[in-house]
Amino acid sequence: MAPRREISAWRPGVPGVVEVFHAHYTKYAYPMHVHEAWTLLIVDDGAVRYDLDRHEHGTPHDTVSLLPPHIPHNGAPATADGFRKRVLYLDSSRLGDDLIGPAVDGPDLVDPVLRRRVGQLHTALAHPGNELEADSRLTLIAERLHGRLRPAAAVGAARPDRPLAYRLRELLDARLVEGVALDEAARLVHAHPAHLVRAFSGAFGIAPHQYLMSRRVDRARRLLLDGRPPGEVAAATGFYDQSHLTRHFRRLVGVTPGRYARS
Repeated sequence: MAPRREISAWRPGVPGVVEVFHAHYTKYAYPMHVHEAWTLLIVDDGAVRYDLDRHEHGTPHDTVSLLPPHIPHNGAPATADGFRKRVLYLDSSRLGDDLIGPAVDGPDLVDPVLRRRVGQLHTALAHPGNELEADSRLTLIAERLHGRLRPAAAVGAARPDRPLAYRLRELLDARLVEGVALDEAARLVHAHPAHLVRAFSGAFGIAPHQYLMSRRVDRARRLLLDGRPPGEVAAATGFYDQSHLTRHFRRLVGVTPGRYARS
């Protein structure tokens, strides 16, 4: 098999995400190196063997690997077919230095729920316009990582805070087109971002980003029936572009905006 090195990398507009990196390698081994940021790694095909702090580790199925900043590590394929991986590089605003020691001692977390959430986050990051969804998912991922690495410091599950949920819903309604970042929403309603997401989801059975997209699609339906073209409707309802509108419209309505308008 010829060596394969396929990569894609970008920097999304989500606070705390330094870089998103996807790669497929067959016969390539990383030498010892360090990163300034945290490395949050999942492997979709194959496996990676690596050394961290002079101890050998690996990435079997359902594993989420968290490598701390400034700690030397390497990496090589553990199978003949190489590996396909997805990586997030996160700054200290998401994961603090208090987690470095626990992450060095146990960087590989066998946690199917965490693994699924990281995969969902990568899906959200792949499309511009999904920043609120990505920010919300990353906030809950960081909270779960804290709970896994420092269980004694983890905050217990809180009951749904309905007044807080209603304040966030009012804010989302008021900022339907321009949107609002999770950190800004948390400041405006005086709550921690993770608690804010949980309170809203617990009270209404839907995540804040899902509520916002549902309201935008609902408004888009009315404008399409008024005869306005999909591209104009996308801009008028807060979507990044027409393809962004189409993706969410088809998911919620079952047809494309154009077909809906023609009906």
